[in-house]
Amino acid sequence: MTLSLTPSPPVEPTSDLDAVAELADAHRAILTEIEKKIIGQRKVVDQLLVALFARGHTLFVGVPGLAKTLLISTLAETLNLTFQRIQFTPDLMPSDITGTEVLEEDHTTGRRVFRFIKGPVFANLVLADEINRTPPKTQAALLQSMQEFKVTAGGQTHDLPLPFLVFATQNPIEQEGTYPLPEAQLDRFMFQVDVDYPSESEEEEIVRQQTSDHRPELQRVLSPQRVLQLQELVRRVPVADHVVKYAVALARATRPTSPTAPAFVREAVSWGAGPRASQFLILAAKARAILDGRFAVATEDVAALARPTLQHRLILNYRAEAEGQRAGEIVDKLLTAVTP
Repeated sequence: MTLSLTPSPPVEPTSDLDAVAELADAHRAILTEIEKKIIGQRKVVDQLLVALFARGHTLFVGVPGLAKTLLISTLAETLNLTFQRIQFTPDLMPSDITGTEVLEEDHTTGRRVFRFIKGPVFANLVLADEINRTPPKTQAALLQSMQEFKVTAGGQTHDLPLPFLVFATQNPIEQEGTYPLPEAQLDRFMFQVDVDYPSESEEEEIVRQQTSDHRPELQRVLSPQRVLQLQELVRRVPVADHVVKYAVALARATRPTSPTAPAFVREAVSWGAGPRASQFLILAAKARAILDGRFAVATEDVAALARPTLQHRLILNYRAEAEGQRAGEIVDKLLTAVTP
């Protein structure tokens, strides 16, 4: 009898409940690693992780210097994912994102052939920095990638590496020379996450850390393959009917023509959230539940993620904009008006 010296592959969890427990442990480990480089911003980090495991693209809105790029690159390093940052500028072309075909000659045969050179979109995590700085034609180059996880160039379709997520940033202050994202593209983003200034104590700690020579080493928590499996796990989380009804009721209440829309929505909103918002609310709630170690979704999970899911899907009318109302504040009022 011969004994094999080949190491056995790691044993996968035998059930979804085991996988949920594993993800809850991994969640704590990921937070520990991220906090080695990121001070504060816990709410932003939590929403980022929910989007990651729910397989949802995310738009981050905040002024420069709030560590948005560092946060995403740190997450990629912790999960051993490939990372690319694309700086969006007015002269950026679609091929600068997706890739281009070049004509090459075989010196032995003299034959000329086109070869596709992959662009920076071929990565697990793509940071579209200042996405509203580039014209709509170039912004649209991301649409197929975000929806189908593919890129078409030269009549051929190329698969993107999985997991694949786009995290985009947008500066809310500088509007000169910007191209607002079309509603169709905004709707592709699961979340709009508002990144605020740190507290005074957090800012002091940031200054201490960033002005020292200390560079913490990060530990790998999950592999890309395991991230994919856990993303599939999110889809298998059961959802009770009353939770689905609550998510749909929230989305429908944002539409001013809906009979369930509150008076403040009819007065301030021109267009509300579409059916994709309800789907994202449930998917995000599923991810939040299993990150917390629960294999069941509660209405509290939906309510906790309503603002980042709905706020960028509301188009306010001129009167509301003139009065300085914000879509996020309307969503907050909806949470008190629409009960589970």
